[in-house]
Amino acid sequence: MSTKSPSIVMLRRNFTHLARNPTSVFNAVLMPIIMMLMFVYMMGDAFSVGVDYIDYGTPGLILLAVCYGLGATATAVNSDMTKGIINRFKVMDVSRGAVLTGHVIASLLTNLIAIAALVGVAFLLGFSPSAGLLDWLGVAGIVVLLGFAAGWLTVALGLAAKSPETAGMASVPLVMLPFFSSAIVPAEKMGPGLRQFAEYQPFTPVIETMRGLLAGEPSGGDAVTAVAWCAGIALVGYLWARSTFTRRA
Repeated sequence: MSTKSPSIVMLRRNFTHLARNPTSVFNAVLMPIIMMLMFVYMMGDAFSVGVDYIDYGTPGLILLAVCYGLGATATAVNSDMTKGIINRFKVMDVSRGAVLTGHVIASLLTNLIAIAALVGVAFLLGFSPSAGLLDWLGVAGIVVLLGFAAGWLTVALGLAAKSPETAGMASVPLVMLPFFSSAIVPAEKMGPGLRQFAEYQPFTPVIETMRGLLAGEPSGGDAVTAVAWCAGIALVGYLWARSTFTRRA
């Protein structure tokens, strides 16, 4: 068996399991769209952001779309550990890298599907970005980097949890963190303390990088900070996941 084949098998297995779970599909794909409709139609006029709210909110909702599918990934990883599936893989001589990478890539593909659906709905609601081809490529790159980083951190959280139920709860802070960033409203409109937290937490530079690219006005400073945060999170998640997997398996 080639080194590539186990990874493909694990990816297909994880993606198939995810697609067969209606709750996971709802959280990953439909929930971000529902959030977009809620913020644009119910609360969009309440926010003074200087542009049409659909143009301001879409980058933040793209990030939310990445986060909403993470609970299913954490639960799936923990289920593999607690239900003995990993022991079967060890007998089959499947590498630990293939098992973990399969979960990360399945999570990333789910994110891309959810974001494609979200952006399609955004265009129907009047989204009008000024981004050129290079800007869209930059957005795609940031999305992939963020999904990769969040995927590894989520896999690590799933491996560290004691049960599938607690694994699902472990991803809740990642779902909530975008609400305390510039995803919904500008950080400068928040109260003292919360404003500083929003400005310096990892998701805000990611959102502002996408926002600048989609507006055709990329910000180099935000982009460097966003890439640094994503790279750091990915590295921590990867090392944590490998260490926990080795210890528990």
